[in-house]
Amino acid sequence: MGKQLIIVESPAKVKTIKKFLGPQYMVQASVGHVRDLPSHSLGVDEANGFAPQYEVIDNKKSVVSELRAAAAKADTVYLAPDPDREGEAIAWHVAELIRDKAKDIKRIQFNEITSRAVKEALEHPRELNENLFDAQQARRVLDRLVGYKISPLLWKTVKRGISAGRVQSVALRLIVEREKEREAFVPEEYWPFKARLAAAVPPSFRADLARVDGKKAVIGNAEAAAALEASIAGKPFVVESVEEKERERAPQPPFITSTLQQAANQRLSYTAKRTMNIAQRLYEGVDIDGTTTALITYMRTDSTRIADEARKAAHDFIESAYGADYLPARKRVYKTKANAQDAHEAIRPVDVNVTPDMVRTQLPPDQYNLYRLIWSRFVASQMAGARFHDTSVGIVCGPTQWKARGERLLFPGFLAVLPRGKDEEGAELPPMNVGQELRLEALEKEQKFTQPPARYSEASLVRELEERGIGRPSTYASIISTLQDREYVSLVERRFVPTDLGRVVCGQLVEHFGRLMDVGFTAQMEASLDKVAEGEERWGELMRRFADDFNPTLDAAARNMRSVKGGLETGLTCPECGKPLMIKFGKAGQFLACSGYPECRHTSNFTRDAEGHIVPAAPEKRELEVVGSCPRCGKDLVIKKSRTGSRFIACTGYPDCNYAAPLSTGVHCPRCEEGMLVEKSSKRGKLFFSCDQYPKCDFALWDRPIPEKCPRCGSPYLVEKKSRDGGTRILCPVKGCGFVKGDDDA
Repeated sequence: MGKQLIIVESPAKVKTIKKFLGPQYMVQASVGHVRDLPSHSLGVDEANGFAPQYEVIDNKKSVVSELRAAAAKADTVYLAPDPDREGEAIAWHVAELIRDKAKDIKRIQFNEITSRAVKEALEHPRELNENLFDAQQARRVLDRLVGYKISPLLWKTVKRGISAGRVQSVALRLIVEREKEREAFVPEEYWPFKARLAAAVPPSFRADLARVDGKKAVIGNAEAAAALEASIAGKPFVVESVEEKERERAPQPPFITSTLQQAANQRLSYTAKRTMNIAQRLYEGVDIDGTTTALITYMRTDSTRIADEARKAAHDFIESAYGADYLPARKRVYKTKANAQDAHEAIRPVDVNVTPDMVRTQLPPDQYNLYRLIWSRFVASQMAGARFHDTSVGIVCGPTQWKARGERLLFPGFLAVLPRGKDEEGAELPPMNVGQELRLEALEKEQKFTQPPARYSEASLVRELEERGIGRPSTYASIISTLQDREYVSLVERRFVPTDLGRVVCGQLVEHFGRLMDVGFTAQMEASLDKVAEGEERWGELMRRFADDFNPTLDAAARNMRSVKGGLETGLTCPECGKPLMIKFGKAGQFLACSGYPECRHTSNFTRDAEGHIVPAAPEKRELEVVGSCPRCGKDLVIKKSRTGSRFIACTGYPDCNYAAPLSTGVHCPRCEEGMLVEKSSKRGKLFFSCDQYPKCDFALWDRPIPEKCPRCGSPYLVEKKSRDGGTRILCPVKGCGFVKGDDDA
């Protein structure tokens, strides 16, 4: 048998897979995508069926050369990127690049990196799936058209460097609209009543006011609360009804991508991006007892399906570890959503017998925590339900009716593996009979106000995107990261708050690209991409329909989108000159600035209160360093900072005296020897140091000069150089000298 080449996506998989196979197999990695659309041009030929103009990614040229050389040595090349649309696209691009070198090309895929799964995949290769590739290609071209054509309009009207995205912008709209709901919300006062009651035997328990005179209890102010309290004062609390029943609670299905992201965020406080990065490592293989071992199955999936052998292994484990009583009466099969991609299983442990405790000491805490979460959820999903004895008691007192609920755990079932949190546990009620009088221990009433809808957390945003059919679970982490990287949203107490920049961008897009920003349209586009993947629609036809609607809208937006680069009105006035304050967007973020610039240069940071009102930051009181007397008027000279960041010397008598001078470093110019090196800054805010005799002498350097002579070579000055770890070193600027202050110069 000749040499066989397996090309995987990630270098981490190479080591894991090599241990399963003999020396006749070469295993190499594409290191992700090898081709993409060009980074500096549209790269889509709209006039010729939207043909994409792919090119090899710059930093992958050496990888491609190595893959081509390996393919020439192999009898068969097995393309084994991840088992999804993105993986199919990587396989397709690799195939295009090695086709002239390879004798035979096959596609294989596996849901878990185990010896059995890899060898079984090699025994059942298939051809590349053109429909899956077309679906990914359509998504890539759609996203390129939207981002490449809308983003320049935002640069022109809002701020350079920001972006629009087909799915990201709809996610932003959800966050912005939720914030507007909160700001428009009018709280209403209400007064809940609770009674602490005792029966003949402990424990005492709490009952909640449910109805007054047979109607739902609505107590809207202190007067009504006092009147209600007076109406029941001294009256007995009597048991009116007791209902008891047994209830079974079934476990949840094993994780899919979105539910894993939600649970990791809620239970572990992990971001979606962090969760996926950790899961990727657990899937590709980690070091266990000196062997690279894959611990979980593929983590990008929206199917809850479980392989029969995995279900059987879980059945055997549960029976051995917990007993036959913990097995369900019938095998558990969970319903997968109609639009789910069912190419591979739910996320589960590769080997259920590898318990979290067995690998705890060999995994970093974040990997252990996530593996424990995945393992527990999978095992629980295959166990018997938890059984409870529920009690509901109705109580009357005068004109009021009260409700008390309690539960008693009869059989833990899956809760033996996946316990409830303390806030989920119900209290047990004492035995009670109809007609029994209860003793009032305490009556509690409290003024409260209705709360606005909660801001989105990562978990709730992922859930909302999934429920509305926006994007794919595998894209949620990158969507959320992009919104934060572009400074469209910020995290406040683990909840997303739109920035003013995010609001402006969202407003511009909703006004001019209403259909593109429509949640329903975005979900419909996802459904169309699914049809392409199933071979029910051609991707070129999908693109044509999209362009017929998008291009006229784009042309209209280019004509009508108003510029907000001058700033957003705030309704506030400048504390220095009284002119209107505006919100502006700079390189360092958003800030308040006077509309009277350049005559008035007042700026300040700001925050917003709970109602969304602007709160300017208190001005910082800075003591200016006095460095001498003004040669013109005799007043103090102080060090100030220019708008671009460099320091300079200025007279405190400004504006009556406008004397100013650059800040000297104390180092004579080494070129002309007449001038001094002074501090300057570029238009982009980067500091440099140049001769004060410019333009007569144009000597300049980036590193700060220090007025000290080099003890090794005699250079008249040293320089301060920043290191990668954030520290600084003082060293000689002369090439070949090598002197570093503080090092041993023996």
